[in-house]
This record gives sequence, structure tokens and C-alpha cells, in this order.
Amino acid sequence: MLGVLLAGLLAGIVSGMGIGGGAILIPVILWVTDVTQQQAQGVNLLYFLPTAAVALVTHVKNGSVETPVAKSLIWTGLLGAAAGALLALWLEGELLRKLFGGFLFAVGLAELYKGRKRQTTDGKEKDHGL
Repeated sequence: MLGVLLAGLLAGIVSGMGIGGGAILIPVILWVTDVTQQQAQGVNLLYFLPTAAVALVTHVKNGSVETPVAKSLIWTGLLGAAAGALLALWLEGELLRKLFGGFLFAVGLAELYKGRKRQTTDGKEKDHGL
């Protein structure tokens, strides 16, 4: 149980930064409990609601939210969430787990690549290597 609580704390910190705590929370839930992939993702979605609300209020107060951009994304995000939820229920748990792992791997690779490309002060990209 301590592992789940610590994962919740760490995922909350990461969520508050706008990164998304599901990358931490879902694997930990799967490792320390006997729930299915779909159940772990459902728990993550319930966990996401209050943590996202707190993070949103904080970011809005700090002027970090571009409201017109956010408004334009809300409807397509809702449609995508509904489609993704239905797809997650339809897929076998093992396939869903592999897809989630592949997604995390791809995001990690993208972040490594992005870390190699930094904007210089004159706006030109410079390769800084790993």
C-alpha cells in the first residue's frame, strides 16, 4: 500500500507540472496490485480529475493557459477521450498493456531527441548531443 501512496504523490507532482502522472501511476498500480490494465487506466482517469483541476487553477492563476487554444482543443479532446475509452474496453488487456508501453517508449525517445535539439538565442537550432 505504501508503494501506491508514494506513486500517487510522485504522479501528482508530475501532473502538476503538466507532464501527466499516468506514466508513473499505471505501471505502479499494475506492479503492486492485481488489477487489469483497463482497471489501472480507469483508476488513473479518476485520479486525473482532481489533480488536473488543481493544476489547472494554478496554471490559470499564473497566466500559463492560452484560453483560446484550450477552448479549441476541448471538444476534439472529449471526442478523442470517448473513442479511446471505447477502444480500451474493446482491446484485450495484454494488447492494451503493450500499446501503452509502446506509447511510453515513443514519448521517451521523442524527449531524448528533443533534448538534443536546443534553441539558441538567435532562434537557430543547435545539436547539443546526448
